[in-house]
Amino acid sequence: MNDPIERNDPYETTETHVERLLGRALNSFDLPDALVERLQSALAHASALHASHHSAALHRVTYRHTYLLADGSSLTLWELVHHVGADGEDHHELYVDEAEVRVAAAHLSEALGFPEVAAVADPLDDDLDADLELLSALLVRPPAPAPRTYVPDESADHARRVLRRAENADRPGEAVAARLRGAFAHHIQQVFGRQCGVAGGRDAGFSLYEHAFLLLDGSEMSVWEVEHTATPDGRHMCEVYEDERTARTAMESRARVR
Repeated sequence: MNDPIERNDPYETTETHVERLLGRALNSFDLPDALVERLQSALAHASALHASHHSAALHRVTYRHTYLLADGSSLTLWELVHHVGADGEDHHELYVDEAEVRVAAAHLSEALGFPEVAAVADPLDDDLDADLELLSALLVRPPAPAPRTYVPDESADHARRVLRRAENADRPGEAVAARLRGAFAHHIQQVFGRQCGVAGGRDAGFSLYEHAFLLLDGSEMSVWEVEHTATPDGRHMCEVYEDERTARTAMESRARVR
């Protein structure tokens, strides 16, 4: 059976994930309209294997998808993926609560004429609280950041170095670089830092820095630097974004919490 989590693009946005989940579910039309509407405000998500059963007659897997919504609440959907026989095609179904997906799994076994086998729970199912804590931390800035103290120390050159080391394709372009050439003072502040688990069972470090610049015309301007080790070989990677929300969304995508 193909694993929908392993099949994910590691940089897939939550919006794309929701669209893909609803689009492949055979019973998505049964979901309450109010729930689907709430899903449209999802800011981050975590997916985990919940249970599985594999035999010659039936392959069946249950996944838990948890979403952090814009209003600070969370929402969970249960996905049942199954096919019959070695060459069967995957079928996807979505359910609002765990009891419903358990009943659906049992009915599937009964329809094939053999008794239900106890599902094998994955240890990842115990990590819901940790998942939500990390997702929340990635999306909520500390309420009382330290005050800025601008330092006039080759700030234009500092800005040039920050932009040059960025490896992301959507890094700030020439318009931002041109403005920052007029920087005469700057302030650096770390606004997020944490170790967390990523795909493959590894730990990776994530840090977010604000580089704030004071320009010659008296205006202020910031770029946001993400440093992380969520790379295939564990190497350090630097990405730079024009705004904080985009930077935090990128971190959430790289983390793809367990």
